[in-house]
Amino acid sequence: MSRVILADTGPLYALVDPSDRNHQRAQQELQAIERQKRSLMVLSSTLLETYRLVLYRLGTQTALQFAEEIQKGAELYNPQVLDYQQALERLKQYPDQKISLCDAVVAVVAERLGYPVWTYDHHFFVMTIQVWQL
Repeated sequence: MSRVILADTGPLYALVDPSDRNHQRAQQELQAIERQKRSLMVLSSTLLETYRLVLYRLGTQTALQFAEEIQKGAELYNPQVLDYQQALERLKQYPDQKISLCDAVVAVVAERLGYPVWTYDHHFFVMTIQVWQL
């Protein structure tokens, strides 16, 4: 079992926004991750996507606080150019799905590194990616 869990935007955003329907769930899952002594990895592309959502929905101060917390509590990882190329190829496999490029990059990196993804997005199941769940 991998000690590292790759975080997707959904749970990260839910942690920050008390009005998000998954807020309590995300908090409970983060506590479980910490109890299991696992670590979170956040792709730079996921950080950027989540920061933008927090910024426009919750404001500048909350977005800055979010980014600082991520820097303290998670390992940041920059996807490689090949990850983006492979993600584009992966998207071509699912023309009937609206899968974001960000999610496809997370999927490619998760497969390459062998890490499960902490997500609430059904597209990871469609792409047959290992998903971390309580």
